[in-house]
Formats: sequence, structure tokens, C-alpha cells
Amino acid sequence: MSNTFLYFAYGSNLLAKRIRLNNPTAVVRDVGYIKNFRLDFNRYSKRWRGTSATIVETENSTVWGVVWQLDKCNLSTLDCQEGVQDNIYHAMSVNVETCDGATLECRVYQQCDNPKERVQPVDLPMDRRPSPLYLDMIVKGAEENNLPASYIKFLKTIPHNGYEGEYDISLSLTED
Repeated sequence: MSNTFLYFAYGSNLLAKRIRLNNPTAVVRDVGYIKNFRLDFNRYSKRWRGTSATIVETENSTVWGVVWQLDKCNLSTLDCQEGVQDNIYHAMSVNVETCDGATLECRVYQQCDNPKERVQPVDLPMDRRPSPLYLDMIVKGAEENNLPASYIKFLKTIPHNGYEGEYDISLSLTED
């Protein structure tokens, strides 16, 4: 029996500094995508001062991300970080396809309350937009892990909410 598990990150946990804040055992295992899901934003996060990312079942869509391998001792810290106990996200299992054609079964988190209507990211209403800091972490994490250039370009089309105040998160994440 393995003492590790695989986790597929598509939001702020794409960034190594972010995931390792609460989950120091995280090591990049691979890069890949999940089919028939789209990236979306719905629930306001006080910590991030904007909406946080979720995945929504959508035919003919893909979401790229990073497969992290973590020690099982970090399962509870990851669940806590994702707000499982508060019904913000729930854990589920997905098949991640890697660039070399392998399929990895991974834990992933999806918001408990997902948007009903699909809008193109460029058309996200203001109340569904992420903050500049949160969006920047997603883009930096995608770049750090060499996600496809076309996907990074897509991420950069997502509008933020323009928030300029304080955040409830370690500012060390914002430093290069």
C-alpha cells in the first residue's frame, strides 16, 4: 500500500510555493489535462478577495494542470486548505492524461456549488471574477510548470475584479 497519493491542481496550487505552504511533501509528478471539464469561477473567497477556480463537467472541454505527488500525511491538510469541512469544495477522482499518453488517477477538488450557466472567461460577470493576485498565481504556476502556451494564453484572457486592497494570505507568495 502506497504512502502517497496523486493530486491534480488547476488553480492557485499550480504554483509550487502555494501548495507547499500547507503541504510540504508535494513534488511535481507530471503535467496533464482532464477531459470534459472546463475551468470556471463562481464562489467568492474572502482569503483571495475574489472568486476561486473550479472545474465544471462540460463536453469537449479540457483543463490543464499539474499532478502533484503528496505523502498521505498531507491529505488532511490539503482537504482543510480546500475547505472540504466547510462544504466549499469536495474531493473527487479524475483520470488525468499526461503528455506522454499515460493516464493517472488523481484526487481533485470541485466547488460544491458550481455555476449553472456557461460564459466565456472574457465575459465573466464582475461577481464571478477572480482577484488579480489569485489569477496571477494561476498564470505563474502554469508558466512555472510549462503548461501548453495556448493554455497559458487562455488563462491570460480571464479578467480579474480589479481588487487592490489587502489579502488574507502570506505575501511571501507574491514575491519572486
